[in-house]
Amino acid sequence: MAARCQVTGAVPGFGHSISHSHRRNKRRFDPNIQKKRYFVPSLGRSVTLTLSVKGIKTIDARGIDAVVAELQAKGVKL
Repeated sequence: MAARCQVTGAVPGFGHSISHSHRRNKRRFDPNIQKKRYFVPSLGRSVTLTLSVKGIKTIDARGIDAVVAELQAKGVKL
């Protein structure tokens, strides 16, 4: 599963993990990605989205119909 949110576009960040002796190793900061299934009344069916938790909160605030309409306008296949 790709670590990318379909709503917010959140992707992994990169940096260093720094030990006590200050040695640096490359690491990756992944967003909290979840697979979530929603029923979309305007489409009359369920869609499964790959979302960050911030994306789930966005859907709760704006509504699934508005978010799905915006995704379809961008050309995302659902």
